[in-house]
Amino acid sequence: MPDHTPSPHPASPLDDAVALTVEDIREAHKLLSGVARSTALESSRYLSRLIGSPVHLKCENLQRTGSFKIRGAYVRIARLTPAERAAGVVAASAGNHAQGVALAASLLGVGSTVFMPVGAPLPKVAATRDYGAEVRLHGQVVDETLAAAQEYAHRTGAVFLHPFDHLDVIAGQGSVGLEILEQCPEVRTVVVGVGGGGLAAGVAVAVKALRPDVRVVGVQAAGAACYPPSLAAGHPVAVEGLSTMADGIKVGRPGDVPFRIVKALVDEVRTVSEDALAGAQLLCLERAKLVVEPAGASPVAALLSDPGAFGGPVVAVLSGGNVDPLLMQRILRHGMAAAGRYLSLRLRLTDRPGALATLLGVLSAADANVLDVGHVRTGPRLGLTEVEVELQLETSGPEHCAEVTTALRDAGYTVSEAE
Repeated sequence: MPDHTPSPHPASPLDDAVALTVEDIREAHKLLSGVARSTALESSRYLSRLIGSPVHLKCENLQRTGSFKIRGAYVRIARLTPAERAAGVVAASAGNHAQGVALAASLLGVGSTVFMPVGAPLPKVAATRDYGAEVRLHGQVVDETLAAAQEYAHRTGAVFLHPFDHLDVIAGQGSVGLEILEQCPEVRTVVVGVGGGGLAAGVAVAVKALRPDVRVVGVQAAGAACYPPSLAAGHPVAVEGLSTMADGIKVGRPGDVPFRIVKALVDEVRTVSEDALAGAQLLCLERAKLVVEPAGASPVAALLSDPGAFGGPVVAVLSGGNVDPLLMQRILRHGMAAAGRYLSLRLRLTDRPGALATLLGVLSAADANVLDVGHVRTGPRLGLTEVEVELQLETSGPEHCAEVTTALRDAGYTVSEAE
């Protein structure tokens, strides 16, 4: 039986880069006692079977405010001087950081102002206000919101709280890494989503200091992956044209401080597709009964995309669960479609009584669930007595889709995919 007792990291490649140690993270963890929850570590039988080794989910989606962000925000504000606290704090965010700052400031008796984009989801705006912040809606994109918050800080003297580019914030996020080692001392791989890099950097410092043999893998959405080109260049590189459903990790440029840590300590940064993110979110909901936002599901997406690449036991950090219900609905439908569980077909019927009932009988016998039926009775391609029917069906997967299509063709229908 191997000895997994934590031992001091003999020499960190970080020593000459950034003055952040595991002792700093331990102090941050003490500050968070009674504030941040030590979130559960849940086993996943499905993912464990997939990769052939135990997989555990670190449920930061069940953290206060719905994400890990309360950890870094609280530590950052708690370490302000009395004069800085008196001036108040200001932040810019579309969601998770906003809520973390609002609650942390409220708990510490510090006034907070949070700038959010005009199009921010209403539930996130309402939650930020409920946690005690003054919310100001400004700008259409986060960069405009960020500029407004920084201008406010310059004008009023309020302390600007960056979401990831500060050592105190990274130390707070690193407390997740300490908890992982306490809860799963036999861990061999930690997988964590990466946006600006604060969470990955903090987890890496904690894990590598105590268990340098543990592999730390970062995950980014392929449509918003600023770390791969930055790591290749050796310095932060800004990328444009970001496009991903995972708004929690939709960051165009790594933070200077977390980049140095990620470069020194994170073993690999992978990218995942939008289909993989949607599939991972669907799996978390169906199999683990956990509501997870796309960014929080990114480590699971990485496991699903390349299960053979991760040595277990694995801990995947579900970093957040704040997702707008309407977006959740769209993402889950996308995830089901990507998993082959939606089937859209077109076929023609003779326009006579009972024709549709006969068709539905064939579908019922094939165990297909009809979600929607559309009719087109006139068109240049249709005969006088024909009607075109478009079907939206729910199936159990790709094999079932093929079975349903075969059953329809065997019944004499000419079937084509809906456009």
